[in-house]
Amino acid sequence: MRDALITLRKLRREFPSGEGTITVLKDLDLTIEAGEMVAIMGPSGSGKSTLMNILGCLDRPSAGSYRVSGRETAALDADELAELRREHFGFIFQHYHLLPELTALGNVEVPAIYAGQTADLRRRRAADLLNRLGMAERTGHPPGKLSGGQQQRVSIARALMNGAEIILADEPTGALDQQTGEEVLRLLGELHAAGKTVIIVTHDASVAARAERVIEISDGLIVADRRSDGVATATDGAALAADSATAAKNAGRWQALRGRFQEAFLMALRSMQAHRLRTFLTMLGIIIGIASVVCVVALGEGSRRQVLSNISQLGTNTLEIFPGRNFGDVRSGKITTLVVADAAALAREDYAAAVTPTVTTSSTIRYGATESNAQVNGVSEAYFTVKGLGLVEGSFFDAAGVRARAQDIVIDENTRNTLFPDGTQSPIGEVVLIGRVPCRVVGVVQIRQGGFGASSSLAVYLPYTTVQARILGDTALRSITLKVSDTVATEVAEQAVTDLLTARHGTKDFFILNTDDIRATITSTTETMTLLIAAIAVISLIVGGIGVMNIMLVSVSERVGEIGVRMAVGARQSDILQQFLIEAVLVCLIGGVLGIATALGFGVAFSALGSSFSLVYSTSSIVAAVVCATLIGVAFGYLPARNASRLDPVAALSRD
Repeated sequence: MRDALITLRKLRREFPSGEGTITVLKDLDLTIEAGEMVAIMGPSGSGKSTLMNILGCLDRPSAGSYRVSGRETAALDADELAELRREHFGFIFQHYHLLPELTALGNVEVPAIYAGQTADLRRRRAADLLNRLGMAERTGHPPGKLSGGQQQRVSIARALMNGAEIILADEPTGALDQQTGEEVLRLLGELHAAGKTVIIVTHDASVAARAERVIEISDGLIVADRRSDGVATATDGAALAADSATAAKNAGRWQALRGRFQEAFLMALRSMQAHRLRTFLTMLGIIIGIASVVCVVALGEGSRRQVLSNISQLGTNTLEIFPGRNFGDVRSGKITTLVVADAAALAREDYAAAVTPTVTTSSTIRYGATESNAQVNGVSEAYFTVKGLGLVEGSFFDAAGVRARAQDIVIDENTRNTLFPDGTQSPIGEVVLIGRVPCRVVGVVQIRQGGFGASSSLAVYLPYTTVQARILGDTALRSITLKVSDTVATEVAEQAVTDLLTARHGTKDFFILNTDDIRATITSTTETMTLLIAAIAVISLIVGGIGVMNIMLVSVSERVGEIGVRMAVGARQSDILQQFLIEAVLVCLIGGVLGIATALGFGVAFSALGSSFSLVYSTSSIVAAVVCATLIGVAFGYLPARNASRLDPVAALSRD
């Protein structure tokens, strides 16, 4: 007496039909013992395929009890049912259900991957099974290059890969010619003779006659259950089955997880390669979004540095002190209390790194037959330090020249190019006329920035004493410029200057322009604009992510059959979830890398145009872009991946 392996009691399966239900299996009672070869026979629509799906744990009964080796399947969750399919059942399908992206060897390996077998061991085992089935020369061929009989042999090898004790064969000869079908039946008989429990679903009486027990089913009921003499002899198939019964040693937990991850990763790559155009179009939204974000950040940083560079040309950490309440004060020209003594008093303070009085006027400058209008700046020797003007040639005038009201003049590059256009003559030592005052050129300085780009006006610099005495005839100052010491905050220095000059003048008849305020304001405006444009770029990323989700949903619907096959051979829900999630992340990650490359290429092209402005890329923004692309893949790929993992195995297989 054999042990009961499969036990069905009052098993019922109903399906919804319109507003009611249709009963396909009607309170079946059935026991199948270990080592039996059973044929379940019946016409189309009799319920035999539904019974087969329930026996293989691909479907669940609506009512009743189904036990496998004493385990009640109704109490098992999805992963426990997957474990049953993986460890105890081997499926041989009528239409083979091989994965087209894999070779024969790869298809046979799939159950062992989900069982956690080591790569080397499962590869040797798969090759050995195929060799015993006469497929040694075809292991590297995909299913599309195999005949029907060869594909069925691969399916049989896959069923034996994990040493399954129960072989479920659904119309195993239905798609084969007579000779090949006979060979498959011989192999099934040999597996039975070797101790395997073989269950064949068929409508063919000649196939059923090969089994030792025939169960006839009609209209959802078992109408006959008889035994026959169809017993096979054990030959090579017995050795095959006996060998398959020796369970291959599984890898450690982490090695098993790594193997399953590797399989999911490779399948994702194969799927992307098989649908290259669709994959690229999916990536396009991510590419555009990531490129936009990286470019915007680079543009913002480039703008910020350009602004700071321009402000530094005006003089960094400087306070400009002017007469009057503000620039719009019409009385400022009549206020003459801002004098050289104020500058001298400020220069003695600890917070002052350098101080220069300033007077300004416009005048005609002439050299030989060439004349032009120029801005005449009367300054002290400290002015060039305060404003950070670089010397091109010659030298600056010194403090002695300021005291002596020397008629020494420093010109900028615009003035040199205007008065000495041929470029061969050095202006140093030449005498030019400022109005009617002759002055000797002692130096040439860089063009002073006006805040946003190079000024095209001419600027010359003389000692302020010279301008006051020889050109203006007035000792009042236009302004005082103070460079704040690096150890003092500009706000503190500004308050100290206000207190000092208010005490000296008896009233606050001046105002202060803090260049740090200008820098902070412009930088803040630049950052706001960058944030605005970045927000637009982020929206494009979200749109790209929605595109990824839509395409992945389409991909799931196209690959339902593959999902069903993987579940039938033992894939867990987490395995299916992982596979599709990896694919979504890969699409977004590769799109992110291409987006970064696009952004860098845009920067190179922008620089090639000869612009003085350049995009400044930051490593943090690039890393953030990659992380963002990965998160988009996870966020928008999760829903399709979850949908794939929750598919009903039997429904998935029926849609292939």
